[in-house]
Amino acid sequence: MLRKSSSLTTSEVGKAGERRAVRTLRRAGYRVLARNFRARGGEIDVVAEHEGTIVFVEVKTRRSDSFASPELSVNARKRRKLARTAWYFLEINSLTERDCRFDIVSIVNEQESGRPKIEIIPDAFQVDIWHR
Repeated sequence: MLRKSSSLTTSEVGKAGERRAVRTLRRAGYRVLARNFRARGGEIDVVAEHEGTIVFVEVKTRRSDSFASPELSVNARKRRKLARTAWYFLEINSLTERDCRFDIVSIVNEQESGRPKIEIIPDAFQVDIWHR
């Protein structure tokens, strides 16, 4: 039996958000290469390819946006961790010469409608360091 959004744990909300994000990305023309890619010190929710570019996607899901929009939680520390993990992914897959970018998928579970508001934010941030 499916529980209402309000009774789901934070982890369950996040996993459901990742599933929705993958469906949304695929509909938008992204080809998913990996999910939950882990390396020492970091994890990337989704690695995809879109129009010839490798895309590292951070999925942020919230029960509401009353406090702040989900994408604002991707702070400088998180961006550095994502960059290091992304560089590792590129290295082990011999993709260091490919163009790449960082996208965010923001998901807010609308309480009134019961439908999530999903937004893909392409090229959401730039990183100054890669493999340090």
